[in-house]
Amino acid sequence: MAKEKTIYQCAACGYETPKWMGKCPGCGAWNTLEEQAPVSAQTAPAKAIKQRPGTGAEALRLSDIPEETTARASTGIGELDRVLGGGVVEGSLMLVGGDPGIGKSTLLLQASEYLARGGARVLYISGEESARQIKMRARRLGVASEGLLILSENAMDAAERRWEEIAPDYMIVDSIQTMYRPDMASAPGSVSQVRECTSLLMRMAKTTGCAVFLVGHVTKEGAIAGPRVLEHMVDVVLYFEGDRQHEYRILRAVKNRFGSVNELGLFEMHETGMVPVENPSEMLLSTRARNVAGSCVHCAIEGSRPMLVDVQALALQTAYGTPRRTTNGFDAGRLALLLAVLEKRAGISLFNQDVYINVAGGLSLTEPAADLALCAAVASSVRDTCVPGDWAVIGEVGLAGEIRAVSQADRRLAECARLGFHTAVIPRENARHLRAPEGMRIYGVETLGEAVSILIG
Repeated sequence: MAKEKTIYQCAACGYETPKWMGKCPGCGAWNTLEEQAPVSAQTAPAKAIKQRPGTGAEALRLSDIPEETTARASTGIGELDRVLGGGVVEGSLMLVGGDPGIGKSTLLLQASEYLARGGARVLYISGEESARQIKMRARRLGVASEGLLILSENAMDAAERRWEEIAPDYMIVDSIQTMYRPDMASAPGSVSQVRECTSLLMRMAKTTGCAVFLVGHVTKEGAIAGPRVLEHMVDVVLYFEGDRQHEYRILRAVKNRFGSVNELGLFEMHETGMVPVENPSEMLLSTRARNVAGSCVHCAIEGSRPMLVDVQALALQTAYGTPRRTTNGFDAGRLALLLAVLEKRAGISLFNQDVYINVAGGLSLTEPAADLALCAAVASSVRDTCVPGDWAVIGEVGLAGEIRAVSQADRRLAECARLGFHTAVIPRENARHLRAPEGMRIYGVETLGEAVSILIG
């Protein structure tokens, strides 16, 4: 009797080895080799992956290729359309990832209802839930369109046959990690299965024009589970973020071949599903504490949307030899740099202060235009002096303490004026070239010390 062979396969790159190693020789990742089920040498099926022939297309001059005239299809959910770049593109392959229970399936089922009501055929393939379970969720969400078809299947050959019979305009696969090809010996969710199933779906989407949404599981680190090549194969990668204990959810695009990757969509979880938040600035400032030291309002730009956020800082004398620097929603390295500039250029002593930073609402500020607001919040907390509640602060801080100009200053100020802010502290270079909104007072500052003097006296 032939001895059964055990192999170890890397979960990141698919490298196979007969023995376990701490570091994968293929990609260099640590602790990613996973033991696969032993396969008998006599009973192991031959690895015959069915590969379809190419399209046989001819090379074309760039000038001879017809222009794209297909309009984007709206999903009926404004925030989802915004993140996608204006709607769904025909024949696109989109991947939606997020933690379990965050609302991925709920959001896509709501989008399916709107698309089906518009006359499109939508096929929802679930490899995790039965048709009855999906029916229960659909009843709760008010989804009852006749154009929405449900298929509980995780074998790709069976799903492909149904696809050819139905010829849908849109399809949702929930989730890609549960799908498998029966002609392959590996288990569902393995590197080879995820890669081959995605390749088949991509080929069918491009040849038929059907737009496909893939739901992807995430690892404990927050990355899409499976091979990294999965994110390279699809056209759009969306991440659904948020704490399941809170009602707000954030949808981000980390890859988009049809639009900007800086767009952000906000949703609120209700019993009836995901409700888009049309006015995020008002929502983020609704529970803001007023007349409290360490709070400062900043207007950030997320893609094409201005958004007011509350930057909070807490500074107190340290009880340890090395002061702590803790941040939530802001880069820790950037925080250390700004604290050094604040101490050197503005005379705010921080060598014996623990500093804690929080961006309210669960947002992450990555643009340098938030530098001045963070410095103002820290200085306010150290001096125990409040920044006026109807003031907004915008500006980038350099190592020399200079305040650098920011982009789209006019749109930022218009959003501040719309929500009732009467004063703004901005870079002097921006103040020279823009017109202040009616009823708003503008302070143009050139140095960090000047800004701190105006804000906290």
